[in-house]
Amino acid sequence: MGGIKSEIDLAAVRYDTATGLVPVVVQDTETRDVLMLAYANREALKRTIATGYAWFWSRSRQEYWRKGASSGNLQEVVELRLDCDGDTVLYLVHPLGPACHTGEETCFYRRLTHGGAQMADREARQRDTGRDRHAASVVKDGADPVTAQPPLNPGMEGSIGRSDWTALDALWRTIDARYQERPQGSYTTYLFEHGAMRIGKKVGEEATEAALAALAHESGRGDRAELAAESADLLYHLMVLWRHAGLSPADVLAVLSARA
Repeated sequence: MGGIKSEIDLAAVRYDTATGLVPVVVQDTETRDVLMLAYANREALKRTIATGYAWFWSRSRQEYWRKGASSGNLQEVVELRLDCDGDTVLYLVHPLGPACHTGEETCFYRRLTHGGAQMADREARQRDTGRDRHAASVVKDGADPVTAQPPLNPGMEGSIGRSDWTALDALWRTIDARYQERPQGSYTTYLFEHGAMRIGKKVGEEATEAALAALAHESGRGDRAELAAESADLLYHLMVLWRHAGLSPADVLAVLSARA
């Protein structure tokens, strides 16, 4: 799990406008197993912070409840986290017993399939995802991300050489192929199938990560390699968004040329 990069006040939580609730994911802070999903309102979150134990709001009983109050399977809360959109809360806990009412350690003890089919083989999926992002990966020591060779002009920071354009072209060709072929198990296929909302959310997340990396570098807590890596992820997701919308890099470059 990624480390904490900032702190945010309880006032930033975005509750559902109809119910006043926010979903809460509960995770074991040691094993990292996802234990359960429940809901909380502002008061339940305040009780959790004040007592150090997991509190929720019961949608069926319409009342507050502390996990384990009757079973004894309390959850000591180590930390509360808020997602990037502010509409989901994460409880990191030390569970003092099973999380599920069935007696299972986690509520997520069943694998979901469709017609007996399971997820694609993990190694094959990783190989495909690696090909999807290969051109967007930043290789250490300034190597070209596609050919893993040194840039044509290593001493000219800020210049854009032929190998740089080759990397972007290779990335675009891969994205275009995924758009047309939609191979299952491909991360790029997943993005296309979930549409502009999901792709746009990822663009926003990656842009934030790039900005935070720049701030870390400026303050001496990070280096340029981190910013380069976050920028590569941003470019990849931005180009996926272009392809989904029927836009090409040439369209964007035309706008830049006109502005110049």
